[in-house]
Amino acid sequence: MIEDTPSKETIQHWLQTDRYTVRRFFNTSGIRYREMGLKDKVDSLSHEEAAELLSSDGMLIKRPVLITNGLIQLGFKVSEYELLFGKEEGK
Repeated sequence: MIEDTPSKETIQHWLQTDRYTVRRFFNTSGIRYREMGLKDKVDSLSHEEAAELLSSDGMLIKRPVLITNGLIQLGFKVSEYELLFGKEEGK
């Protein structure tokens, strides 16, 4: 994501077709997010504005981004990954 940042169009598609809020796409614990003072701005961004920002700097995007079966999974939460892939037997 950092070196190969998705295009503005790709991110707009994610924003329009997914279950996440605009804020969830941002790496809110990241240095760049704090440096840019986005905390009080991100909730008022349009999808186009958010996509422009996210595509301009890969450090702003919440990682990892997993796309499977047409669904986007942002960040890593064991419980959500288990729902997507099912628990491995014996674990």
